[in-house]
This record gives sequence, C-alpha cells and structure tokens, in this order.
Amino acid sequence: MKEVKHLSVSGIENGTVIDHIPAKNLFKVISILALEKFDNQITFGTNLESKKLGKKAIIKVAGKTFVDDDVNKIALVAPEAKLNIIKDYKVVEKYNVVVPEEIVGIAKCVNPKCITNHEQIKTKFTVIPGDEIALKCIYCEKITDQEHLNIM
Repeated sequence: MKEVKHLSVSGIENGTVIDHIPAKNLFKVISILALEKFDNQITFGTNLESKKLGKKAIIKVAGKTFVDDDVNKIALVAPEAKLNIIKDYKVVEKYNVVVPEEIVGIAKCVNPKCITNHEQIKTKFTVIPGDEIALKCIYCEKITDQEHLNIM
C-alpha cells in the first residue's frame, strides 16, 4: 500500500489570509488588490475542495492587513470570502466580508455616457441584493452585473 503524503503551505507570522474565494475569481482578487506590486510573501492556492463553494481559492499575504476599500473590493468579487488576521502565527481575528449597501469610488460605471466617465466625479453605486452582485449607478441608473464589473 502506498503511503499518502500531505503537503502543506507554511504559515505566515503576521498578515492576512483570504479564504473561501470562488476558484474562478482568484486572479480577479489578486488584480483588484494589486498584489503583483506587493513585495512581501504571497502564497495562493486554487481549486481546493470546499463543501460550500465546490472549488475554492485561498491567498496568504504576509505583513499586510487590508483597509475598508480593499475589503469592499474583495466582497464585490468574492462575497463568501473570509478574512483571517494573523499575528505571531495565530489567528487573532476572523470575519466574513460584507457587501456594503453603497459602493463609492472603487468601481467604474459601464455606461460610456455616464458623467463619471467624463468629469472628475467619484463613482457611486447602490448594491442590488441577489444571488449575483449588481450595482446601480446613482448618476445614470445603469446597472452593472458582476461579470462586467470594472474595479478601479
């Protein structure tokens, strides 16, 4: 009988673990957080088994905690995500991301005629609740679905 070997990713001393990302959205999360520009250790895995999501992804970012705007960006593309704050190799805080009722200045309106695409005006959307996230622009009332979401 063959011995089964288990491989594990080493823990991080301080930082954040983003768990329960839908596997198909892993690289969206990496992109919207601009993690490719971050110099500290970043570890990610994808297509991991998940009872809730089927396949999930995880990102470990050493030496980084995320501000509210970053957490809101994560919530837009991975509304099931959980953040674990790590200090001295231990989880000191654990919370689910929450999709806010209003999104300000972090997403672009898909309507090319919207004033926010022509003037120096911060974008502002109300979140339309449902299975898939959709945003309604408060200026032009155009609705952007999750597939067409462009996060700045």
